[in-house]
Amino acid sequence: MLDCPVVIWLQEEVRLPAFPRGFHLVTREVESALPDLARISVGVAHVFIRHTSASLTLNENASPDVRRDFAAWFDRAVPDGAEYFSHTLEGDDDMPAHVKSSLLGSSLTVPVTDGRFALGTWQGIYLCEHRDSGGPRTLTVTAFGSD
Repeated sequence: MLDCPVVIWLQEEVRLPAFPRGFHLVTREVESALPDLARISVGVAHVFIRHTSASLTLNENASPDVRRDFAAWFDRAVPDGAEYFSHTLEGDDDMPAHVKSSLLGSSLTVPVTDGRFALGTWQGIYLCEHRDSGGPRTLTVTAFGSD
């Protein structure tokens, strides 16, 4: 008789504390919220942020300069308080935050190998906080694969 791999589905909410505006590594927080990820030998994880003024991206995990440079570029490319924005009731940083969020995206797909995210040596998951006071953020992480 052949042993068939067991398909495993996991889904967890990850609540992140409020971060200041900027780009923040949250790889450890996301992975540690999924202890059952260790059951998956080969699979995929989908990480989704449930907000419209923050986003996710995958990039350099070693140098803080990269995160500072991302923030500097985005703040120049999509400035707060630009006169062409009409959605301003929630503050000068709200509409620019929506634009930045759309540019980067609301989700990531990450391979899972031997119970861990199969990221490159220098890769990390960023929470991209585009508001001055965005508040706590919630991610939904769905992982599936075989044992």
